[in-house]
Amino acid sequence: MATDITTAPASTGGCPVDHGQFGAASHDASGYTAENHYGYEPFDMTDPFPSYERLRQNAPVHFDERIDYWIVTRYDDVKAVFDDWETFSSENAQAPIRPRSEGAKKIMEEGGFTAYSGLSARVPPEHTRIRAIAQRAFTPRRFKVLEPTIRENTIAALDALLASPDGTGDFLTDVAYDIPTITILTLLGVDPAMVPTYKRWSDSRAAMTWGDLTDDEQLPHARNLVEYWQECIQLVVNAHRDGGDSLVSDLVRAQEGGAEISDHEIASLCYSLLFAGHETTTTLIANSARVLLSHRAQWERLLEDQKLIPGAIDEVLRYSGSILAWRRRALTDAEIGGVAVPKGADILLVMGSANRDEAVFDKPDEFDITRPDARSHLSFGYGIHYCLGNQLAKLQAKIVLEETIARAPQLRLVEGAEITFGENLSFRAPTSVPVTWKA
Repeated sequence: MATDITTAPASTGGCPVDHGQFGAASHDASGYTAENHYGYEPFDMTDPFPSYERLRQNAPVHFDERIDYWIVTRYDDVKAVFDDWETFSSENAQAPIRPRSEGAKKIMEEGGFTAYSGLSARVPPEHTRIRAIAQRAFTPRRFKVLEPTIRENTIAALDALLASPDGTGDFLTDVAYDIPTITILTLLGVDPAMVPTYKRWSDSRAAMTWGDLTDDEQLPHARNLVEYWQECIQLVVNAHRDGGDSLVSDLVRAQEGGAEISDHEIASLCYSLLFAGHETTTTLIANSARVLLSHRAQWERLLEDQKLIPGAIDEVLRYSGSILAWRRRALTDAEIGGVAVPKGADILLVMGSANRDEAVFDKPDEFDITRPDARSHLSFGYGIHYCLGNQLAKLQAKIVLEETIARAPQLRLVEGAEITFGENLSFRAPTSVPVTWKA
């Protein structure tokens, strides 16, 4: 049973929600206080899982005054909020965690930045209309066409890695970094030579949306986002002019055939896909190598039976997903796990905690590639906003693991290397995955 927390500390961050209706107490019956967050630090992704467990046990639904969000940590509660889009809107999913500075807003306004979410922050009926059209273009046929390119790029990256004379490399930068970016650029009809540019733009999008930036730190990222958005607009212009065989041209042809989707909406889809389509997949591939190689017995089982690869990928997504938290907003007074949440409240759904909920998964802190219910993870979300690109992400991770097993079965993590993770509210991405393959 969820702990009944009906009071919350007063906000200190200018939140529009009137937390005063819950009283001004700085603590509740669970022991959660403004000074004692059970070790949970919203932007620290180094090892958040022990704090998640403490929150699930003691304060599974609570208000965190440091970020003005209600934190939800248990599986059933996270899944229920995802599933109830009428009560819990996705309208804040892409909103900046920290308000944009006046300088950043000026740069973006003068640069004509009007990008909006492709799908994740949209709500029905708009979301339903656009997703139905996007699904017609985002098809298994396109994935099948991309598969030889993904495999070719993977082989080239692994061969280059293994050519290192000192027998060491970084699986993140040498393998995982470029493959998903080339894949999504190819899907959208963009020159793969632009990988470094799109990576720069994507880094800025992550920093501006989910990071904890000062006003001055926002300025260069704002300039990058203007460039990024103008490129997305140009992709739609090019598709109208030149046609071609890409997801963008498919959407333009659908529009010309009567589908109800505007150029701005197509550009916004590009803006979202060019980020979501590679950033989280790069992390999935890097985490797959990092977690499997750190659990040597599991890696050895994969070497013996590659049919275990799909299950291993789902277990990586459960055990160490690319996205650990996502956001919603209450459209009315509501309850989550028996806890009253006010209308207008911003909510952080901690999927990384839900995926290790002992009420759902047996021995959840153990990594097991044969876990029978690993696919029940919530790393792709749930409900109407379930990740549109989940099949493409898994396909790329599968190909990378297949080719790594074929070319470097002896691969292992560099002993004693410290793997760190960037500070972020939602994404848990390693900054490096040092590997070696020589004795």
